[in-house]
Amino acid sequence: MRAEVMEFYGLARSPRAVGYYETAHHRQLLQDIEQAVYDGDLVALCGVVGAGKTVTLRRLQEMLAQEGRVIVSKSVAVEKNRATLGTLITALFCDLSPDKEPRIPEQGELRERELRHLVRKRKKPIVLVVDEAHDLHHHTLTGLKRLIEMVADGGGKLSVLLAGHPKLRRDLRSPTMEEIGYRTAVFPLEGVTGSQREYIEWVIGTCAAEGVKVEEVLDPAAVDLLASRLRTPLQIEQHLTLALETGYQASEKPVGEAIADSVLSKQLDDLEPTLTRHGYTAKVLTEMLGTKPGEIKALFKQTLGADRTRELKEQMLAAGLPV
Repeated sequence: MRAEVMEFYGLARSPRAVGYYETAHHRQLLQDIEQAVYDGDLVALCGVVGAGKTVTLRRLQEMLAQEGRVIVSKSVAVEKNRATLGTLITALFCDLSPDKEPRIPEQGELRERELRHLVRKRKKPIVLVVDEAHDLHHHTLTGLKRLIEMVADGGGKLSVLLAGHPKLRRDLRSPTMEEIGYRTAVFPLEGVTGSQREYIEWVIGTCAAEGVKVEEVLDPAAVDLLASRLRTPLQIEQHLTLALETGYQASEKPVGEAIADSVLSKQLDDLEPTLTRHGYTAKVLTEMLGTKPGEIKALFKQTLGADRTRELKEQMLAAGLPV
């Protein structure tokens, strides 16, 4: 957010830099995931785009580090769709080895034996955290289950915490993933659903300079409107920024309902953005439904024939997609 906008509304920081917000749902969720990690399970945290998975993971890692009962390792590979089991094993070597540049055996058998040795030496359970796990290939997911078993056979304990879109949950529950899906504890992240108004007020209060009240920045009617239309922290932070920048241009303080309405996307809840937030891009849908990319594009643009549109939506509903 521009400095002049922040000064006009008396803000000390941008809505995009507010940090972690915790509801009762978050507190219970963190406790449940923490216990699953201690039990040595394969764990999945699933939430729509912008629900706060990454900040929730950071908070969980802080909690685990403070308690000191487990050692946290995290894969930092950016291209998760290209990540293999070897990539994740490399992350474990990097975080567990006492050497700055660990020597990782190239031969698989020797590599796994050395990893088991490293885990035993650390004398604590290990948790491997993998964000954006919805992009992992199903062979990699299955391999993680075998990795956990391999470490256990060597007298250690490894749990894997996956975070990703709701598509990850569906993939894990599919019949073809029975080997791993039935062994995975899946936890849904609801974000701020049901607490949108409180979150908006918290964001403004957190950003405001000392002595600046929420109602001096955003009119209560505008807060109500945004809370009724927006669902995730990301949506709220984005639209708050847009509303304040538009209000500044109009010299309006506090920002009123009309300006808040003007910045709301009219396509916010259309089929394409809704499916994308859940991890179902056009490419994923094309492969899942066995159709052509052009049909998916026409479906999103509402130019596909009525009969074919109905067929595709029925397929999506049968697959459990949010249509």
